[in-house]
Amino acid sequence: MDNETTTGHVTRKAVLRAALAAGMAAPAVLMGVPALARTLTAGEAAPALTPECDDGDDPAPPQTEGPYFKPNSPLRTSLVDAGTAGIRLTVSGYVFGLACRPIAGALLDFWQADTNGAYDNTGFRFRGHQYTDARGAFALTTIVPGLYPGRTRHIHVKVQAPGRPVLTTQLYFPGEPRNNTDSIFDPRLLMTVRDAGGAREAAFDFVLNVPQGPGPSPSPTPTGSPGGTWAAGTGYRAGDRVTYGGPAYVCLQAHTAQPGWEPPNVPALWRLL
Repeated sequence: MDNETTTGHVTRKAVLRAALAAGMAAPAVLMGVPALARTLTAGEAAPALTPECDDGDDPAPPQTEGPYFKPNSPLRTSLVDAGTAGIRLTVSGYVFGLACRPIAGALLDFWQADTNGAYDNTGFRFRGHQYTDARGAFALTTIVPGLYPGRTRHIHVKVQAPGRPVLTTQLYFPGEPRNNTDSIFDPRLLMTVRDAGGAREAAFDFVLNVPQGPGPSPSPTPTGSPGGTWAAGTGYRAGDRVTYGGPAYVCLQAHTAQPGWEPPNVPALWRLL
């Protein structure tokens, strides 16, 4: 996303992003600062406070899943190996809620075409999921996807905050000729992309429709579930079995349990036995 508005003012989300990258707290940003950080002139009214994380970009818009999504992708942050063909691409950013506070433990599931524009529908090449860290940050190592008939260049992604609905959307590349003819293309989903010594680096910050208070809240203390063996904060492997509220479940994907991801709430992670 852009770091400045069209009028040249630095956005509050950009300030927060810089503070997170530097490992510093940004209490003024988190508690709702004016939308435009600038010095007021005589007689000029203060700009209204921003109750939502809206610096010219509302919550990320949903888009079609398309025909090539596959569940149960592997947990990984890199989709390439030494022999992978294509221009290397790193996509990084943050996941925010409506109050511009980062969301830790958000799930991001990526899938895309290879350099020739083909999707792997039998295996999991160029497919993988990951979770945001304590700062709400993510980073994906992949390649620039190829083109296939009827579409511009894009990357698919599903994003889900713990215990919240899934956002399915797509990310786009600036300057692509097919952006003008692709009926699905949405400029609000353009990444910021720059060249990096033969590779490319892209950035995009997701804003989810997740209500948040005006200030940071303490992280929940991992606790066991009532009447069961499932526990938040536990690292589970595929095939592990737990009980929750009586019924038994088997783990479908390796993950670290988060509050809100109890087995009945996330069928992508747990299957009822």
